[in-house]
Amino acid sequence: MRINKFIAESGVASRREADRMVTEGRVKINGKPVTQPGTDVDVYNDAVYVDGVRIDPVRRDIYIMLNKPKGCITSVKDDKGRKTVMDYVDCGKRIFPVGRLDYDSEGLVLMTNDGDLAYNLTASKNDVPKTYIAKAEGEVKEEHLKKLRSGILLDGVMTKPAKARLLAFENGVSRVEITITEGRNRQVRRMFESLGFNVIFLKRVEIAGIRLGGLARGAWRYLSPKEIKKLKELF
Repeated sequence: MRINKFIAESGVASRREADRMVTEGRVKINGKPVTQPGTDVDVYNDAVYVDGVRIDPVRRDIYIMLNKPKGCITSVKDDKGRKTVMDYVDCGKRIFPVGRLDYDSEGLVLMTNDGDLAYNLTASKNDVPKTYIAKAEGEVKEEHLKKLRSGILLDGVMTKPAKARLLAFENGVSRVEITITEGRNRQVRRMFESLGFNVIFLKRVEIAGIRLGGLARGAWRYLSPKEIKKLKELF
């Protein structure tokens, strides 16, 4: 970003006034005087001073998707020393995971520094859809799918209606796609367990219309402008 725009967006002065401050030698970047108005500044890493006072950089919201592998927790840190999603993402900025995905599950985790969006995506009142692929031992029949769709009693409270369809039944294992709009602890696994099925594999593949796609296990990428817009337009 040009230094004049940086100063203007920080609320210190207009762009024209910022140009004057630069030419007068009143601006420093990382301790070095800047005299050219066209100088670029790294909004994430550079320290900018005007008249000896550091200007707080304009916050740039970051939106990332991670294909979380099993065997790590969806948290910024863990007091038990286990791996967290932060061990897989190195964007150079302070971010946090949106919601949770249990230790033994894998798949899509969104990460950001946008607290408002994170709140909206996890607030139970917003019914944000999350889609999973579950592999369960045994044959999941239509009668079981109907129960998943209508709701399962967990801890004395019925789950909200879900979408569920059988993708395949091979070698004694059912592969089911299920979409829920809640985020209770280990909810999908417990829903299947209540029907007598043991889930041996669980992967989240979509959140609010944002799909994991072919992202490799343990890899991450920034969301596209189109994906970010799609999320923000939900609320």
